[in-house]
Amino acid sequence: MVVKVLVVDDSIFFRRRVSEIINGDPRLQVIECAVNGKDAVEKVALLKPDIITMDIEMPVMDGITAVREIMKSNPRPILMFSSLTHDGAKATLNALDAGALDFLPKKFEDIALNRDDAATLLQQRIVEISRKRLFMRCPPDIVCSAMAVPLGTESSMRKQLNSISNGRASKFLSVGRCFEASGKRYRLVVIGTSTGGPVALQQVLKALPANFPIPIVLIQHMPSTFTGAFAQRLNGLCKISVKEAEDGDKLQAGIAYLAPGGMQMMIKGHHSTARIRLIEGGNRMNYKPSVDVTFCSAAKTYGDKVLSLVLTGMGADGREGARMLKEVGATVWAQDEESCVVYGMPRAVVKAGISTEDLPLDRVAERILVELNLV
Repeated sequence: MVVKVLVVDDSIFFRRRVSEIINGDPRLQVIECAVNGKDAVEKVALLKPDIITMDIEMPVMDGITAVREIMKSNPRPILMFSSLTHDGAKATLNALDAGALDFLPKKFEDIALNRDDAATLLQQRIVEISRKRLFMRCPPDIVCSAMAVPLGTESSMRKQLNSISNGRASKFLSVGRCFEASGKRYRLVVIGTSTGGPVALQQVLKALPANFPIPIVLIQHMPSTFTGAFAQRLNGLCKISVKEAEDGDKLQAGIAYLAPGGMQMMIKGHHSTARIRLIEGGNRMNYKPSVDVTFCSAAKTYGDKVLSLVLTGMGADGREGARMLKEVGATVWAQDEESCVVYGMPRAVVKAGISTEDLPLDRVAERILVELNLV
């Protein structure tokens, strides 16, 4: 079945360019274009597209407001186009909070080294996130995405997360199996993610208490101009501290360190005095930062004392790093398929037989707290 796409942008040139690329894939079809957010809201209600590409800055109604309106009335997967600036990063994160699933740079030269690769990436991204349309039955709010919440459980899930955040968590927080701690002792939590990751990380980290007993390392595929703004946002929302990692940072309990975009982040030294080492991303690496690079360094430094998670994302980054972690006795979990925006990275880990548990996003924080005996 062909995926029906609505393209939203106030630039006729950009609408034509994006439409040509989308229509170049036989799996996709642009059914209409909208010239601003208000036009988009009306055309979504009328045409019921499978997925929407959305600009942020537009006259009459901006893209963020349009996302909110669409998610209230006719929830659809939305891919944002963003400028790679600090202000563009803030606006894009606001759009993700409003319910958009993913974003790409508006300048195609920032997506890939050549136009053909950029076009292919755009087509693939649209195909992947359009698959979530079957699960979009209730709108997200400013805090967490309904994409990660089974239908009808949003209210109870919020109560669970509030309970965790307020230090009143129990092992019976939600419907389903009750978790039990394995008895292992940990010195580090590492989390790798990509498409859908900003909302997923926000949901997980918001539920962790301020006295979280070990450091957390975060690897999110994201441009360099975005990671600083994203870390600031998380720090303002979470009880733990969150910062964009700097070269030489000593890993401390209760602090989450976000890998800077465009760099590779490694953990060096003895586990009791481990520090972050940042190096240039490297032209041969597909991902900057790469989950594999950080996971492998964590395995070498912390051995079996690592609790690692692979969350939503395209591709297979994290699989080989997770394999190394498992070989040294560390724990590897993956997000389950239904709650992922894109079940790529977790699927790679699961298919390889590396993960020991597959978790819905709304229970990841709970599972971490149980495993660390914090509940």
